[in-house]
Amino acid sequence: MPKWFKTILAVLLLPACVGLAGSLGRVLRSSSTADTVWVALGAGAAAWGVIYWLLPKPMWVYVFGHELTHALWTWLFGGEVHQFKVTARGGHVVVSKNNFLISLAPYFFPLYAVGVVLVYLVGDWRWDWSAYLAVFHVLLGAAYAFHVTLTAYVLQSRQSDITQHGWFFSAVIIFLGNGAGLLLAIPLLAGRTAVAEAFIWWWRDTLAILTALARLAHLN
Repeated sequence: MPKWFKTILAVLLLPACVGLAGSLGRVLRSSSTADTVWVALGAGAAAWGVIYWLLPKPMWVYVFGHELTHALWTWLFGGEVHQFKVTARGGHVVVSKNNFLISLAPYFFPLYAVGVVLVYLVGDWRWDWSAYLAVFHVLLGAAYAFHVTLTAYVLQSRQSDITQHGWFFSAVIIFLGNGAGLLLAIPLLAGRTAVAEAFIWWWRDTLAILTALARLAHLN
């Protein structure tokens, strides 16, 4: 897919970005009463924030997760991983298949946060960890903050994953990926909105923007 086509596609996806932002705001407002969830998530994020600012950044841990995410998404698309290398200064994987989702997945797929969720779900299924729900929320908040802060940090330097597809297209895909993940996670965590309802809001908000643009074009 040539870069000029990706740029056009990114422009066409902008209404979906605006609709996603609006629906996320609505989900957050409807979930604001889930105090115990937000307090624990916030505590975890704040704890990671202290570590991030006061201690050396755990770049090897981030790079490992980054490259592993490439590998997992390669397997998801039916490809193979031939080489996997990680150092604190960077890493790389050699894969048999590549596309923009495989390339950009580490920037919108919070691997360690997903890992926390999977560990808790298995533990709760096997040993009933309901008594540790608050601990789960704290760890999840820390893991997601890890994803956000270190992703923002590495994006300050040149990333071949981004330049390969163009900054504009990459930014749109990264925003949509992160936003869609939150649109799924927040209703499940807070329990104030159904997941299906949240995505219906996204669809309706996007459709409303497209309708408004069509009317504007017709007037002109």
